[in-house]
Amino acid sequence: MRAIRRPVIALTAVAACLVGVAGCGSSASKASAGGTSSGQSITVYSGQHEQTVKALVADFEKRTGVKVELRSGDEAELANQLLQEGSASPADVFYAENPPALTMLDEKGLLAPVAPDALKAVPAADSSPKGDWLGVSARAAAFIAATGSAADTAPPTSLRDLAKPEWKGRLGIAPSETDFAPVITRMIAADGVEATKAWLVGLKANAKTYDSNEDLSAAVNAGEVQGGVIDHYYWFRLRDEKGAADTHSKLHYFAKGDPGALVDVSGAAVLKNGKHQQAAQAFLAYLVSAPAQQLIATSESYEYPLVAGIAAKDGLAPLDSIGTVADVAQLGDGKQALQLLQDTGLLQ
Repeated sequence: MRAIRRPVIALTAVAACLVGVAGCGSSASKASAGGTSSGQSITVYSGQHEQTVKALVADFEKRTGVKVELRSGDEAELANQLLQEGSASPADVFYAENPPALTMLDEKGLLAPVAPDALKAVPAADSSPKGDWLGVSARAAAFIAATGSAADTAPPTSLRDLAKPEWKGRLGIAPSETDFAPVITRMIAADGVEATKAWLVGLKANAKTYDSNEDLSAAVNAGEVQGGVIDHYYWFRLRDEKGAADTHSKLHYFAKGDPGALVDVSGAAVLKNGKHQQAAQAFLAYLVSAPAQQLIATSESYEYPLVAGIAAKDGLAPLDSIGTVADVAQLGDGKQALQLLQDTGLLQ
């Protein structure tokens, strides 16, 4: 299962815009039981993992009678499309991989408040501080290393290490991935803009550039480069695709408290100008219901569920051993990270 690629042009376009059901007795089911949402149709723009979202949509439709038109794509492209469409957008819900795309739409006043019951289903820190989008699942940054390489036997303990001369020629990076921007934002928060810019310059000098985290993971697994920063689930998908015998890489995590020990959330929001507010709110409530969280936890997404009592997939490192969910306000809209990527020539 391959994730949707995030072309440079999409990120650049967004940068231009920036610069210029506890159980199934949840509110999702209640909306259906009330008869006010069943039979309606909502449009969901989704930048999340397509196969998992399709499964969630099918289960939601079965449980509520609400039909969903799903438009899957790159989250940056979809966020940019929502900005361009404005009040004319057909979208009722936006489902994103990372908080910055949601925060950007929130800053533009395009999001409606999430129903309080849905917000209460997950820890408050996992959703928008204003209550305008809802945390659904979590992912973690990690360092993938070729098995037996020096990067594997002596992995970096800090993200900062990767800009040091001793890593020259040993690394790969995928700077056009939207997952990479939150890592840079964390560096900015920890070390400041100028130090992060210098770090990116060093990283660029040390690393070979790949178009996607899938390509980067495959290159590490093949021994083309020794290691690189990805989100954890890419490695698990690679293992599923290759099988254990042909998996020649493993994951390492940065020390807790390091900027690379990033845990952030995927989230969803109701569009303020959507025509089907109640059904859209029911979809968000469903995403944090027990059935949906169980589906996410057992899917090929390999993401961490956020609702208490739902266990993550076997084999995943305990989330609290990696770090705590990053402060949503600190991650912001990603504008500074994108600007630094452009300033250092990592993005055109």
